[in-house]
Amino acid sequence: MAKILLHGSLHATIYEGDSLSNPNRTTGSAPKFFRKLVEGIEETVGLGKGGSHLYATIDLDKARVGRTRIIHNEPVNPRWYESFHIYCAHMAADVVFTVKEEQAIGASLIGRAYLPVQEILNGEEVDRWLDICNEDRNPIGGGARIHIKVRFFDISTERTWSRGIRSAKFPGVPYTFFSQRRGCKVTLYQDAHVPDNFIPKIPLADGKLYEPHRCWEDIFDAISNAKHLIYITGWSVYTEITLIRDSKRQKPGGEVTLGELLKRKAEEGVRVLMLVWDDRTSVGLLKKDGLMATHDQETENYFRNSEVHCVLCPRNPDDGGSFVQDLQISTMFTHHQKIVVVDGAMPNLESQRRRIVSFVGGIDLCDGRYDTPYHSLFRTLDTAHHDDFHQPNFAGGSIKKGGPREPWHDIHSRLEGPVAWDVLYNFEQRWRKQGGKDLLVQLRDLGDIIIPPSPVTFSEDRETWNVQLFRSIDGGAAFGFPDTPEDAAKAGLVSGKDNIIDRSIQDAYINAIRRAKDFIYIENQYFLGSSFDWKADGIKPEDINALHVIPKELSLKIVSKIEAGERFTVYVVVPMWPEGMPESGSVQAILDWQRRTMEMMYTDIAQAIRAKQIDAEPKDYLTFFCLGNRETKKSGEYTPEESPEPDTDYIRAQEARRFMIYVHAKMMIVDDEYIIVGSANINQRSMDGSRDSEIAMGAYQPYHLATREPARGQIHGFRMALWYEHLGMLDDLFLQPQSLECIRKVNRIADKYWDLYSSDNLDRDLPGHLLTYPVGITSDGEVTQLPGLEFFPDTKASVLGTKSDYMPPILTT
Repeated sequence: MAKILLHGSLHATIYEGDSLSNPNRTTGSAPKFFRKLVEGIEETVGLGKGGSHLYATIDLDKARVGRTRIIHNEPVNPRWYESFHIYCAHMAADVVFTVKEEQAIGASLIGRAYLPVQEILNGEEVDRWLDICNEDRNPIGGGARIHIKVRFFDISTERTWSRGIRSAKFPGVPYTFFSQRRGCKVTLYQDAHVPDNFIPKIPLADGKLYEPHRCWEDIFDAISNAKHLIYITGWSVYTEITLIRDSKRQKPGGEVTLGELLKRKAEEGVRVLMLVWDDRTSVGLLKKDGLMATHDQETENYFRNSEVHCVLCPRNPDDGGSFVQDLQISTMFTHHQKIVVVDGAMPNLESQRRRIVSFVGGIDLCDGRYDTPYHSLFRTLDTAHHDDFHQPNFAGGSIKKGGPREPWHDIHSRLEGPVAWDVLYNFEQRWRKQGGKDLLVQLRDLGDIIIPPSPVTFSEDRETWNVQLFRSIDGGAAFGFPDTPEDAAKAGLVSGKDNIIDRSIQDAYINAIRRAKDFIYIENQYFLGSSFDWKADGIKPEDINALHVIPKELSLKIVSKIEAGERFTVYVVVPMWPEGMPESGSVQAILDWQRRTMEMMYTDIAQAIRAKQIDAEPKDYLTFFCLGNRETKKSGEYTPEESPEPDTDYIRAQEARRFMIYVHAKMMIVDDEYIIVGSANINQRSMDGSRDSEIAMGAYQPYHLATREPARGQIHGFRMALWYEHLGMLDDLFLQPQSLECIRKVNRIADKYWDLYSSDNLDRDLPGHLLTYPVGITSDGEVTQLPGLEFFPDTKASVLGTKSDYMPPILTT
């Protein structure tokens, strides 16, 4: 049967199974009473297979899109009664309902039921019993069947499809744990610090100019001025860093380390609680490639016997997984949220009352993160980076051997108003699950001091924000999730196989892409997914399980615009390679997944261009970039006492005076009116909900929407500031990023900068940092090697990546 594109939303309910029999059990086809009796005895005495543990899944062809909880000891007539809201962007011939029995290791198949996609395309509700079949699609006998209900809503019926936010009444992303909050204030940060006078004049609406903000200065002030609570979560927190390093912007006490500052605040009586990921990666593959260096043990030891309560928390699984899954989760996945929550002074400073302020984004409070938009490689090695030299991409990288250091580009935010309390609640849920002692400040006891959740801007304030908090997390990491699928669905959560999951970050991205009218700008540390639509080139796509639909949603958006004869552009900025030794197995595997993702998207676009018979290139609609820097040598520069080993990436990069700028940002801007900022990468680990724990915010300014005129609020100013940082210039064309002229100009500049970056000659500093991602795109959408560029400069690392034969995809996707 031919596959058909299902793009929209699928509302599905799995009610119950009937007359099930398990061919893998000796009691499989016996009467129900006898089966329950025998299996109950097996369960009690610990012999045989014990009681039945049945669950059902929903697949669009071979892509898993939903699964129920496990029903125990109901081998014949399990009753799930679970409903699913599924965002789909899949080619499929059938909606497949599979019934399986959970085992200690893996699961055994009972059978599958098939609903042809053709039958749901008209949008009518289908409510029926389906026969359960064997691998040959023949009924398994005994009358086994499953009762389901399905209704498909095509994307064309969505009222917000390609129409933007449109008004201040936009309710936010539906089916989520946290509602959208009004009357908030958002501060956006590029990098940990921005020096004075770096950003040129960027005009905004109402005659205003964009003003940059300084992340680590603001975090230093927030911690220093806290009176009651300081709550921190991090993938890594390092006590030895200093937050204030700009000699022209010194602050009293700014030389103190983060560890000393937190100890001092705790001694003042402030409750300081920290949840730091406990890196249990005893998996040799990870350690060998040096991907994790979090100082978790050092940080715990530093605060031991102090007033600071620092808890190392592993990424514990929820209760329902198999032995293998539990092992995978605790050793392969991380706590990745990066938040700071404090009580802050009221704006007028006269009142003694306090309010909650939260920070959310991509920047961990650890070594290697402090940087400015200059992203120097060599020139700060005797100042800001002398005691904070970070270069994990070379064996033996150290300040003694000199640069290039690895520059760090990142994005963060500060949230004030009701949404700041949602961040606080997230911390409280996590602390109650993994923090041990109940040390949380009882805020109701401080009701006369700390103002409860309330707007911090008036509704008529043109600088007000509406903000919604999103997460990837499950009941293994957050306390108080509902127990039943029904209650989970009401709370905007998804039910898994005996775990309850919040995966609203993925939902936020999907909703924002679907709303987009003109352009999307993405910066992310990773970009891979939608593996169900990758080419079967040396892999079985169904084995990869990088199933989130964000890349496919992007390509389908572009295709829909090409078909409608409209402009639309997507700009994606990623690192040159994922941090680590570029030749290593893990880095090469991730680059391979990235290439497959890009090729899937470019193939969609190329086919649409050809079908429309227009004169265009795929890169006129979608283009990928990385960041890099190159510096000439200046007199008085730091002189290292040793040299790197000969014939290494390190010495070659040092002699060529170049290196990538590591893109660690996790951000998406849509039409200059909506922004997502958080800790989540565009990969399955971050978007799954039951892998890495993540947090993000989605926000817009209701007075600065792209309705009749282009949006010219803070989000527009922030994007223009980022483009100035990356391109070293501003241009009027950048005001219309959707235009063909703009994307072609940006591509030309990035091509030129790549040529300068990769050249054998160095006459001057690189004038900007934005580099074309060094791959070729054919008119058919194939991603190819550029002539003479098999490897990244100064390395023997393949640009296109290499499929790993020994690393499980769950680790690298």
